[in-house]
Amino acid sequence: MKQIIRIGMDTSKHIFVLHGVDASEQPVLRRKLSRKQVLDFFAKLPPTVVGMEACGAAHYWARELGKLGHEVKLMAPQLVKPYVERNKNDGRDADAVCEAMSRPRMRFVPVKSAEQQAALMLAGVRDGLIARRTQLCNAIRGYAAEFGLIAPKGLDKIEPLLARIAQDENLPAVARELFAMQGRDYAQLQGELKAIEARLLAWHRANATSRRLAQIPSVGPIIATSLVMKTPDPGAFRSGRWFAAWLGLTPKDHSTAGKTRLGKITRAGDETLRRLLVAGATAVIRQARLGRGQPSRWLVALLRRKPPKLAAVALANKVARIAWKLMVTGESYDAARINAEPAIAT
Repeated sequence: MKQIIRIGMDTSKHIFVLHGVDASEQPVLRRKLSRKQVLDFFAKLPPTVVGMEACGAAHYWARELGKLGHEVKLMAPQLVKPYVERNKNDGRDADAVCEAMSRPRMRFVPVKSAEQQAALMLAGVRDGLIARRTQLCNAIRGYAAEFGLIAPKGLDKIEPLLARIAQDENLPAVARELFAMQGRDYAQLQGELKAIEARLLAWHRANATSRRLAQIPSVGPIIATSLVMKTPDPGAFRSGRWFAAWLGLTPKDHSTAGKTRLGKITRAGDETLRRLLVAGATAVIRQARLGRGQPSRWLVALLRRKPPKLAAVALANKVARIAWKLMVTGESYDAARINAEPAIAT
């Protein structure tokens, strides 16, 4: 076999397909491996460059292959797709990965360590618990309304509602038992959420970058930790605008024939970070419209000419750029300097 200079690997749960090329870009390796065979095969192979799509378990395989001396490059699936030939199958997917990683302008995803993925799991579990709590609260309210029992909005109104239900002798015994079961589930979820949030807060306090990001208005511990966890290598982005584009906070470009046509935001990239940044910006705007806080002159001027929702997206875009700058340079947030700068086009 000729010297392999590059291998594209299509991964799945059980089957892994390899496509390797030599220095003349000719295919010299086409092979299908089971999960158990992967590490044994690469252990016998001279160190080379291996490419994969950044999907489920890709970071694990990148770490394992890196231990064997190989250089692993991860790519976003949407960047690999244009290189897939007609009649898609696993072999052509591996071929496309091998071809895509050879492009000079290809962008690669930094490989996350096991500790970084554990931290991301902490944030993901919190989101899952919040979703389950919301679902349970809605179920409790819906069932209670069927018996003529309603409560104002807010999580703090759920426990008083459950207490009223427990004391209502007019409810059928079966209904009271089921409400009591839901109450126990709600209390358990609340306890688990408090424990997860305490660990997240401890992680935030122990991370210098996260603490600096929390100085930005609209950025709290949850947003700051998410930014640090999900951006292990902020230097991979050329500028703050590239970072905002990765988050999907920049407008779609439909320009042609010398005419600039910008549409809605792309909503590409990381949905969770984008949602958190927009939520934080919305909170700042709500306070500014009520005359509270110290909004920047840029934001006050923006709110005079744009609707609040559009202004929230624009503010989220600006916060993303500021956050990128702080992560790359190691500087602290300077409110006076930010307010003195001209408005950033969005």
